[in-house]
Amino acid sequence: MKYLILLLLILSSNISEAQSPNKILLINGFLHKGNGETIKGALVGIENGKIELIKNTLAYSYQASDWDTIIDLQGQHIYPGFIAPNSTLGITEIDAVRATRDYREVGIFNPHVRSQIAFNVESKVISTVRTNGVLISQATPRGGIISGSSSVMKLDGWNWEDATIAANDGIHLNWPESIMNHRWSSEPIKASEKYTEKKAEIYSFFEMSKSYSKMSKNDKIDNRMEAMKGVFNGEKRVYIHANELQQLMDIIDFAKHFNLNFPVIVGGYDSHLITRQLVDAKIPVMLVRPHSLPVNEEDDVNHCYKLPFLLQSGGVQFCIQNQGDMEAMNARNIPFLAGTAKSYGLTEEEAISSVSLSSAQIMGIGKNYGSIEKGKSATLFVSKGNALDMRTNQVILGIIDGQFMTIENTQEKLYKKYAKKYEKQKKD
Repeated sequence: MKYLILLLLILSSNISEAQSPNKILLINGFLHKGNGETIKGALVGIENGKIELIKNTLAYSYQASDWDTIIDLQGQHIYPGFIAPNSTLGITEIDAVRATRDYREVGIFNPHVRSQIAFNVESKVISTVRTNGVLISQATPRGGIISGSSSVMKLDGWNWEDATIAANDGIHLNWPESIMNHRWSSEPIKASEKYTEKKAEIYSFFEMSKSYSKMSKNDKIDNRMEAMKGVFNGEKRVYIHANELQQLMDIIDFAKHFNLNFPVIVGGYDSHLITRQLVDAKIPVMLVRPHSLPVNEEDDVNHCYKLPFLLQSGGVQFCIQNQGDMEAMNARNIPFLAGTAKSYGLTEEEAISSVSLSSAQIMGIGKNYGSIEKGKSATLFVSKGNALDMRTNQVILGIIDGQFMTIENTQEKLYKKYAKKYEKQKKD
């Protein structure tokens, strides 16, 4: 049996995947389950990649010989792996270098485009994101009316097949804008002249796709239509990107018209105005980045900060996502977006859930990921302090599917390299 205490774990080199033991026991941690529950002095047992035991360390007697590795956390915090929904993380490396951007294809309706096969597990950006506890992302294409199909990926693995949690979990539909001249424009707000026309195009494509899905045999295979079949048989979600009130109301009607099993709104800037309708329609929201400016001149300057609390109060299921400028590298800030939501109304455990269990449930992986519960995947991390605060989030241990991950990132390696160099120069 190998017995490790926290100090030895920090000082030693990171445990590689090949060295990960089958039975791991974490003791004396402050557990945040992700479902709203906490345990002080928690004991978490992991066996063959799954969570098999959750107890209070003081109230449960364990046999050390039953475990390959025992890690004493000395009161530090255990969290479920945080999730970055609707992200280009892994499918872009440097935004300013076109050759590294693999998230956009030519075409207007591209449901057959799959982000899964473009996912780069060797991305240096991923290593910096994991350092803050973000262990899962939803690789999401961009552009056109239907951008393509996203896939849920773990941020570790040998290749994209190994990293895949849920392949082609849903298609991404960019709803046309319903108004013009907003966002602090000097021109008066007015309805978009082409809104009705563009909306009709979407209806037409979905009607055609639905008819195709009902055919028992197709003389000619259409890759776009094949990719849409999952929308109508309940296998795929439809992530509909929209923010304006008119858009959101029309999306509710659209989902009802096509009897969509799993519609999801991505953005939802005005969603707090129709919480009752969203609850009745059972449509969750991946909220607009909380660290955003208000869109309209009359909006509260803290509008985006308060949106999570407003939806929580209205009973709408939601999670926090980070779409926007430099979103791949800024995925590392997911915990701190939740921290902002905590400062503007959410409880700490609700904020944690908004970047863990709630995200997993909305993407359809909640049975296995998103919280630390018996029978679920052992995908979690340990931080020295509160993970929602950038001053105290210091990840010292990470586990994905029961495998220890490397917690050192490229920036850290460079820091150590040059610190050693200049320290040597001082001595000389």
